[in-house]
Amino acid sequence: MGHLAEGLKKSGAEVVLYANGDSKAEMDVRWIYPHTEWPIKVPTHAWLREINHVSWAVADACKHCNVIHVQSAPALAFSRFVDRPFVLTLHDSYSPELSAFYAHYPQAYYVSISDAQRKNEVMPRLRTIHHGIQLDQYKLVEKKQQYLSFIGRIAPIKGTHIAIDVAQRTGIPLKIAGEVQPAHREYFERKVKPQLDGKLVEYIGPADLAAKNELLGNSLAMLFPIQWNEPFGLVMVEAMACGTPVLASPGGSVPEVVQNGVSGYICRTVREMVKRVGDLPLDPQKIRAYVAENFSTEQMVNQYLALYEEAAGV
Repeated sequence: MGHLAEGLKKSGAEVVLYANGDSKAEMDVRWIYPHTEWPIKVPTHAWLREINHVSWAVADACKHCNVIHVQSAPALAFSRFVDRPFVLTLHDSYSPELSAFYAHYPQAYYVSISDAQRKNEVMPRLRTIHHGIQLDQYKLVEKKQQYLSFIGRIAPIKGTHIAIDVAQRTGIPLKIAGEVQPAHREYFERKVKPQLDGKLVEYIGPADLAAKNELLGNSLAMLFPIQWNEPFGLVMVEAMACGTPVLASPGGSVPEVVQNGVSGYICRTVREMVKRVGDLPLDPQKIRAYVAENFSTEQMVNQYLALYEEAAGV
């Protein structure tokens, strides 16, 4: 949510960001832990740090802030001890346990990041606000190269193996970027690594913003063959901001993010995804314009500002 914090400050709002000492945000950043801990080595230790950080942040925010906006469900529990309105953005996929937890806090304001995510919840103060991006951080590339891209966690639910299948069926090279987390190391070793030949299928590792621009911008299309109900999928918007279409499976938020035939194609089967590769390219300028119209930081910020004013009774 860094784009939101920066956009809020740019709009003239007073913002205090509680993060860690590694944050490069140009605003009032407060922290008690100098560095992030990723990947998590000992879950219990990470949990203790999280609770310590959140409790300190909420106590400090009460001294300065009219509204407290949190990003994780456990932080909501501290709303019982303070007299400030809380806003929680839902980043997790639906689970009955989380919904049961939310039911104990009907006074909070909730934000779903897609309508697909929202339809499973019943909290009285719930609205959808899509993620937005700073378009100027993404370079429009109009002349594409003959390769496909995949960016995301290397995990079964992200469908990395399906992206490889599409590349093998089409004969178009695939470049894969993303993190191999310890929980999915066996999947990587068994389903992905044996297919890496450096020619048709290449793994380039994790990607920062510069690497995303290079990989996505020059790509003929980004493959998003998810195998779960994706709450949002920001990388789809990042690809489209570069003028690159997205070929995606229809789970979760995908029909809200990808406009069929304009910014990409929604594909119900691997066969259809393979076929849609043959329907490329799409107009890069129209793809980027679609992002500017629907997923800008400014739109996201304005919607959150309206929510904060409502919560604060302004």
